[in-house]
Formats: sequence, C-alpha cells, structure tokens
Amino acid sequence: MGANFDIEAVRREFPVTRQMLYFDTAHQSPLSVSVKAALERFYSEGLETAGPKPRWLERVEKVRARVAAFIGAEPSEIAFTKNTSEGLNIAANALPLTAGDNVLLVEGDHPNNAYAFLNLASKGVEVRFVPMGASMGAQSFVPHIDERTRALSLSHVTFHSGQIFDIAGIGQMCAERNIALIVDAMQSIGVVPLDVASMPTSMVAFGCHKGLLVPQGLGVLCVSRALADLKPAYLAVASLAHPPSDLVARADNMELKPGARRFEIGNYNLPDIHALDAALDLIERVGRASINQHVLDLGDRLLAHLDEIGIDIVGPRSRDQRCHIIVLKLTPASWVPYLASEKVRVSPERDGVRVSFGMFNTAEEIDRFAGILKRGKAAIGMGSASLPN
Repeated sequence: MGANFDIEAVRREFPVTRQMLYFDTAHQSPLSVSVKAALERFYSEGLETAGPKPRWLERVEKVRARVAAFIGAEPSEIAFTKNTSEGLNIAANALPLTAGDNVLLVEGDHPNNAYAFLNLASKGVEVRFVPMGASMGAQSFVPHIDERTRALSLSHVTFHSGQIFDIAGIGQMCAERNIALIVDAMQSIGVVPLDVASMPTSMVAFGCHKGLLVPQGLGVLCVSRALADLKPAYLAVASLAHPPSDLVARADNMELKPGARRFEIGNYNLPDIHALDAALDLIERVGRASINQHVLDLGDRLLAHLDEIGIDIVGPRSRDQRCHIIVLKLTPASWVPYLASEKVRVSPERDGVRVSFGMFNTAEEIDRFAGILKRGKAAIGMGSASLPN
C-alpha cells in the first residue's frame, strides 16, 4: 500500500513528523511549513506597512470564494466565524423556532451541537435525542418526527468513534418534510469529501484547525440560499447591506446583507484566513480524494494489525462507515501516558484511545505503531488496559 501522491514532499511540509508519530489530527492538525509562511507574510505586512487592510479584505473575498468552491457552495453562502460552536449557535438562534417546536439531535454527538439547541429551552423549544446506532440513516430519525419537528442537527463524522452519517439520505428526508438540516462538519472537512450541492443541507458549520490545517480561531458557516430570510441573533455594521459612511447608527438603515454575510459581525480573523489560503493550496495539490483514500488505507492497515494483536475498536470497521478516526478499546488512563512516552500523540476519548490520521502519515508509521502497541500490551496487560465488556 502506498500513497498516490508524493508523500515525502507532504511530510516535509509537516516537521512534526520528524519528532513523533502524530495520530491526533481529529484534535488539531500540526502546522505546515507553507501555512506558517503565510502567517509570517501576513505579520510582516502588518509590521512593515501597519496593515494594508483594503488588500487584506480583498484576500478575504478571494478565500471566501475558494472555500465555497471547496464545498460546492456559492460565495454568498459562506460566512466566516470563530469556530464550529459559534456557527452552530448562529444556526440555532436564526431558525424561526417557537414554543412547542422540537429539534432532533443524536444522543452522544458532540456536546457543543446539543448545547446550541438546549439553550433554546427558555423559548419553549423541545430537544429530542435520537439514540445513536451502528448505522444512522434517514429511517433512524423518522419515528421521532412529528408535525412540530422543525430541525435536525448532527455531525457528518462523530468525534468519538469516527462514524460517518448518511448526510445525503438524511438531507433528502428532511427536505421532503420541510425540516432544516444543520450539519457539524468539523471532523470531516478536508478529509471526507463534502459537497453541499449534492447534500440537501440548510446550514453547515465547521472550524478550520483540523482537516483544514490552520491554527484555532477560524470557522465557516455555510447557509443555503433557500434560507435568505433568516435573521441574525446579533447585529453589527458588518451585517448591513448599506453600512453608514458616517458610522452613525439609524433605525431606518437596518437592511441586512444578502446571503450568509449577514451573520458576520466585526473584524475577521485575518491571519487565519491568510493561513487558510495556503492550506487550501496544499490540500488541493494533494487532492481531497487522494487524502480520503490514503487515510482509509492507513485505517485498513491498522485494523489488520489490531486483529493480530487482539485489540478491539469502538465504532465502525467498514470503509463506507469510517474515515480517518479509529478509537481503540483501551483505557486512556493507562495507555495515553504510555504512548506519549513512546512519542506517539493520540487523544483520550470517552470510549477509548482515539487515533486519527492526516495526509502526512505513512504505512511505515502504522507498522511502528503496531510494534508499540504490542510492547504496551505486554507491559500494561490487557486486564487493566481494556475497557470492561
């Protein structure tokens, strides 16, 4: 098994690969050389010219268009946010939900998805949690829907097991019932192909510090053109279609910008937007399909090793239901410190130890990791390392 791109060139972009086995992209991507250079160029401009803001804002619009093309949207459907959580809260508060309406969520999905909607209890909005199953298609939600169901919100890929939800099928079901579909794409963006044009979604939120390779502090909210009349929960000059040139607020000048930009408030995270431009260059050079194929191949190799060693996993095994995340059924308290001592970066997760791949990981690294797991099994002992049945 080998990558169908120049893996060594990619690894030169990520110096962390010379320091450790970095299997933690689902937590945060390591910085690449080209992204760091983009940040340094931005800061040099600020240092030397005190900030060419008009030029920076032109670049914001260039990156907005690139992000839109990356996910199959229109630039008018893209708003820049701070993170996924802000995007989900914007979505929850913009939907015209009233007392007696209900929203469906997946039990055990990311808590920041849930809290955005649980916070609407003061308005009389009911949240219904749908049990998470081994396969979550449209029919998983139908029994929980009634005439007051207004929205369904869920992750594209779950953070704690790497399970992929059938967004296309769920979106079609929601469209037929006039239910808004809100998608948290934090774990999928940049790794799993995402095309909102072929996935009937109302709003998609994601941050950029995982599969999109930039530092924390930048997010994106994609709002379907069909929701052009949604009102933001908060308002600023940046949200207005006709910002007053004298910067004097007037009650008769409240017309909102068309599209998603009505949800933007204040200044942009300009450094990260410059970084995102460079990150998209890197991702597109490698190819999104190639990245997805590569991490799935790495997962296949790891699963074969795990079967040989006798370590089980949490979550799906089949390629059509998983992505770059595999959670090992090992006790984090015992195993995470051991793996850290072996210079392996992973994350503790609620059900085990989460391993997550990036474009820079290799088959040889998987083999080395398997050897470390074998030694750990002998040193720690499966009796204390495995989760109880």
